[in-house]
Amino acid sequence: MDNVPEEYYPGDSPETLQRKLYCLLEQLQSFHQKLEPEYQMRIPYELLSGLANSLLNETIFEIVKGLMEIQHVTEKQLFHQRLQLIRKHEEEFTETLNHQVNNNLLTVEEKIKNVCLLKLKQKDELKLLDLNIIRELDKKVRDQQEILEKAGVPGFYATIKETDLKVQMHLLDFILRLSTMKLDIH
Repeated sequence: MDNVPEEYYPGDSPETLQRKLYCLLEQLQSFHQKLEPEYQMRIPYELLSGLANSLLNETIFEIVKGLMEIQHVTEKQLFHQRLQLIRKHEEEFTETLNHQVNNNLLTVEEKIKNVCLLKLKQKDELKLLDLNIIRELDKKVRDQQEILEKAGVPGFYATIKETDLKVQMHLLDFILRLSTMKLDIH
């Protein structure tokens, strides 16, 4: 903390900052103890200490809240895109089914074949959209990791490793829980 410029923590005395740091670290250790052992091992004391120190700058809480809001908006938009495609498919199916039933020029086998082809096409379209949604969400996660890394939040870096992602999710949970707590620093 000695090498951090005073303007980084405007208005707080060194004693107040020290009390905040201890309080944050104590809460982080409490959260840490409640994790499954495999994640406790992946989040050492040094990481918790560095996280507590970075959280002295309350801007980190605002960044995390902002990233969460962006993620929720993105998820909502992607969900609506998927719903729109499903509705479009339902309308197409109903229209095709009605057309096939009323078409006397086709045999029953041809009608069934046309309906099955439509269902296959729709299944492929939905699968393609789902893959695009997953790519978009993966990109958002990577963007969030890079933003938090650039903000100096320990434990955050671009990764696709499931275990590392789970650790980062726990760290985000810790940050979000701390953001709603009133720290007793007196």
